[in-house]
Amino acid sequence: MLRQILQIGQEETVPVVLAPMAGITDFAFREVCRDWGADMTYSEMISAKGLKYNSKRTFEIVDLRDETKSAIQLFGRDPQDIANAIRVLQQEQAGRISCFDINMGCPAPKIVNNGEGSALMKEPELAAEIVAAAKKVSEVAVTVKFRRGFDKTHGDAVSFAQRMEQAGTDAVTIHGRLREEYYTGKADWDCIARTKQLLSIPVIANGDVFSPEDAKGILDYTGADGVMVARGATGNPFLFSQIKTYLQTGTYRQISNQEKLQTVLKQAELCVKSKGEHRAIQEFRKHIAWYLKGVRGAAALRQQALGLNTLEQLQSLAMQVFGDSTTDANMI
Repeated sequence: MLRQILQIGQEETVPVVLAPMAGITDFAFREVCRDWGADMTYSEMISAKGLKYNSKRTFEIVDLRDETKSAIQLFGRDPQDIANAIRVLQQEQAGRISCFDINMGCPAPKIVNNGEGSALMKEPELAAEIVAAAKKVSEVAVTVKFRRGFDKTHGDAVSFAQRMEQAGTDAVTIHGRLREEYYTGKADWDCIARTKQLLSIPVIANGDVFSPEDAKGILDYTGADGVMVARGATGNPFLFSQIKTYLQTGTYRQISNQEKLQTVLKQAELCVKSKGEHRAIQEFRKHIAWYLKGVRGAAALRQQALGLNTLEQLQSLAMQVFGDSTTDANMI
């Protein structure tokens, strides 16, 4: 059922999807994650109000190019802004969007202080109005992503999910942390399991998935219909392939340095192509730092990465780390 909703075809394993992450899930990163098996990738969260006011930056973020299996995540608190954003994007993207996701989980102060993101968990009726407005105009599925709760007294995930289902959402994604926890501590998988038991729509589990074993663990524990990978994929788009293999066979292989090199170079080149060299390399510094995790001497290499200014410099660093077959010995 979930695969049908997300328009990603039929396979035996449950869907494994890339989470929307601000400043991270740009076109280039989404592309390499799909290369490595992500069934669906989500855009960075898009401001419905930014689309309303024709923000150039907002339209740039939302450009799907020739992508497939892509979801657009929107945020806002005005139901009509959300509906209008969907209308505009459906016209602009000409059928390339597989679903629209409404962000009701972002913990960032600048989002919450505007009554958006996870703050909507304190206003379930308004959240329901947003979903209903989206459903009226969307030609594809509408899903909602939210947290365990805003805090311990507002926005219980179970009751909130039930209200979203009543409003017409096609599926929900639950991150097992309160807003005040941000990304610290351990995610609560219990709230996902309880929600799954009570809903008739698909539930995607999110929170603390850093390995294939974590993915199987959260699926087994919660009974969820799919798993969403967020921070576990940064510098590690290979995780999608490993998860899917592990779910099917109970084993998975390690990724070679040559495969890592090819992926880093492809992502960097796509980033430069879409954003221009200067901006792309500045933004890519954090990605290369993530790819360096586990490499001997990573601290010094990350300092070197902070000084990168050109694609050629980045390619040289990547070759230095991953280009020599003997560098497997440099892995911790």
